[in-house]
Amino acid sequence: MNLLVNIDVDDLPAAERFYVEAFALRVGRRLGSDVVELLGLGAPIYLLRKPAGSTPFKGAHQTRDYARHWTPVHLDLVVDDVDATVSRAVAAGAVLESPAHSYEWGRAAGLADPWGNGFCVLQFLGRGYDALVDA
Repeated sequence: MNLLVNIDVDDLPAAERFYVEAFALRVGRRLGSDVVELLGLGAPIYLLRKPAGSTPFKGAHQTRDYARHWTPVHLDLVVDDVDATVSRAVAAGAVLESPAHSYEWGRAAGLADPWGNGFCVLQFLGRGYDALVDA
């Protein structure tokens, strides 16, 4: 079993620029004119061009809206340097929503991409999440 990450956007060229600049990803393939594959993480990301106002499935009551929104599923990008990654992401167009905070396991910051999708940037320090395991 494999994991693929799909992110709906209404401006494919702008989304490609953002994710390449923010996270140093590279374009793998273009699948027609509405899909770009990005590589460089543990799973490929597919940017899918979907117009604002379109429905995600037949009979949906809600349409796609690229304003900031909350979803219980989001990306956590594990990096070597939270501060450098946050700076690069913000310079590329991300919104910093929660500056980096330190935890027992490392550091984390919360951001949103220009299409309203939230994500976190994590840096594991010391034992990482193992610091949370009761011995």
